[in-house]
Amino acid sequence: MARRPIEHGPPFIWVFGSNLAGRHGKGAALVAIQRHGAIYGQGEGLQGNSYGIPTKDENLKPRLLDDIFWSVELFKSVAAEMPERTFWVTRVGCGLAGFADWQMAPMFWGCPKNCILPDEWTVPANVEMIQRHIALYA
Repeated sequence: MARRPIEHGPPFIWVFGSNLAGRHGKGAALVAIQRHGAIYGQGEGLQGNSYGIPTKDENLKPRLLDDIFWSVELFKSVAAEMPERTFWVTRVGCGLAGFADWQMAPMFWGCPKNCILPDEWTVPANVEMIQRHIALYA
């Protein structure tokens, strides 16, 4: 069962998978626009109380994992610069973009302590499974 964010002090920042066109029409991106101030037309970065990480391109096709990696690195640096805020990371890339947890989770390992990652990426049994998949497909 997924954890639910609890707001303490300033609202948490909802981190969601986006596309470079900034069309936030489905999944966590739709939640971002409806509840967290995401800006339609902005595909990456801080938007109200949300942060978009583009996992799809302008044509809504999945981006290369290497390109997503650099977007995640940018996110990590932003989160590190805002230690007073909590970043609630969804399963970025694992919904509409079609990537597997084992492909996405390692990009987020090493996030600052103010980031809450999905249980699917952090529970020890899941981490072991992800590491086995990486070993098989590396």
